[in-house]
Amino acid sequence: MLKDITLGQYFPGNSVVHRLDPRTKILMVVIYIVALFMAKGVLSYGLLLAFLVTAVKLSKVGAKAILRGMKPVLFILVFTGLLNLFYNTTGTILWQWGILTISTGGLKTAFFMVVRIMMLISGTFLLTYTTSPILLTDGIENLLAPLKKLHVPVHELAMMMSIALRFIPTLIEETDKIMSAQKARGADFDSGNLLDKAKALIPLLVPLFVSAFRRADELATAMECRCYHGGEGRTRLRRLEYHTNDYITLALGLILLAVVIAIAFGLGL
Repeated sequence: MLKDITLGQYFPGNSVVHRLDPRTKILMVVIYIVALFMAKGVLSYGLLLAFLVTAVKLSKVGAKAILRGMKPVLFILVFTGLLNLFYNTTGTILWQWGILTISTGGLKTAFFMVVRIMMLISGTFLLTYTTSPILLTDGIENLLAPLKKLHVPVHELAMMMSIALRFIPTLIEETDKIMSAQKARGADFDSGNLLDKAKALIPLLVPLFVSAFRRADELATAMECRCYHGGEGRTRLRRLEYHTNDYITLALGLILLAVVIAIAFGLGL
């Protein structure tokens, strides 16, 4: 299961999506999320799904990587679907037992909610899959640059977000190694009830926290040795510049958002 967590991983490549400016990809994710929450009906979700499938195809990351990343959130998807299934009781009642009721309205709500979460996670994963942590940091810092006038530490915030994303795969790999070592010493993480499983995690969490703090200290020392003092006076190896593909992508995203809003509120589909 740990190997299926792909959040924060970067897949190097030279596809159209990889070559886009990181600011474009961040803005497109924001536009896509807004469009997802504005979407209503099969037509809206169909357009958003077609857009997502096209983006995955152009990125050359592969659908398998996206689907593999869904495995750790499978419980959340099922739990959310069940909540919406029993919460909405409108429409024709299909099954009823006590206070539990399944209706056509609940089925529709649960289906669209699960699809919305899956598409939201896929779009977010695609951002980290096709953007290196350094470019992601530069893009976030550039987009938040106006907040510097309000004395907001934009560079530091962007750096912390990037480091957090960068260390997710590292901590997952470290967790897998510690778990394998503890199993070799006779630790059992699978059997027993929920309380027993929680107690069994203690031999795993303690060395994991120690390792995380050690890595953080080593990173801080390395940054100090390289005379890192924040964003003031810092130069960049690559300057961010918008190109034709970036403008086309943003225009398509805005058109998609406008169509989704029109369908939801204008045409009523």
